[in-house]
Amino acid sequence: MKIEGQAALVTGGASGLGEATARELARLGAKVAVLDRNAALAEKVAAEIGGVACVCDITDTDSVNAALDKAQAAHGPARILMNVAGIGSAKRIVGKDGNPAPLEDFVRVVNINLIGGYNMARLFAARCAKLDALDNGEKGVMLFTASVAAFDGQVGQQAYSASKGGLVGMTLPMARDLAQHAIRVCTVAPGLFATPLLLELPEPVQHSLAASIPFPPRLGKPSEFAELACHIVTNGHLNGEVIRLDGALRMAPR
Repeated sequence: MKIEGQAALVTGGASGLGEATARELARLGAKVAVLDRNAALAEKVAAEIGGVACVCDITDTDSVNAALDKAQAAHGPARILMNVAGIGSAKRIVGKDGNPAPLEDFVRVVNINLIGGYNMARLFAARCAKLDALDNGEKGVMLFTASVAAFDGQVGQQAYSASKGGLVGMTLPMARDLAQHAIRVCTVAPGLFATPLLLELPEPVQHSLAASIPFPPRLGKPSEFAELACHIVTNGHLNGEVIRLDGALRMAPR
């Protein structure tokens, strides 16, 4: 699918990998809706790329539909969905105090990362399926953002790894399901990237993390994630695939 002129949705588009993806889509000529819970940051990014900001909680159906309605009113029906919104968590299942990890933490992470991603996907897909096919026969493209933690999660990452592993496991069956509607589905599993959250760590910790990556021995650039996300849109034969983007990193237990 050619990106130029298409309406695109980016969840978590106000910062980090989502912001980089929103900016790259806009650079390539897409009409971008920046979906995020942070209204101020979403407005800032949208203003800078000529897009529209939509306050959105991906776990809430009414919130998602309101965001999709606003985006459609501004740009027309969307054919591109970049699911980038998500949160992290690290809690040992049995803490140092001997108490079990709070169930609420596990539920929150899975609810946002996995169920929220599915919620966004189902509501987007239902609208996209009603569109006319483009010249190449397809109607839309959808991307999920997993993590290398889906494959080699570290100590304490049960909730995060389970949520991202769920996205990985959902990719192929969703691609098969949506094939009848000419909508492609892929997932990117990034490794260690220079996102605002990671850059808040002390520099020695950042250097140590970067040194663990075989090659190149540095943190990934958000722009590199965005470039891959946009390539998936333009490469019509990529479907049902999960792509690791990690510099050959395999995470140690801790």
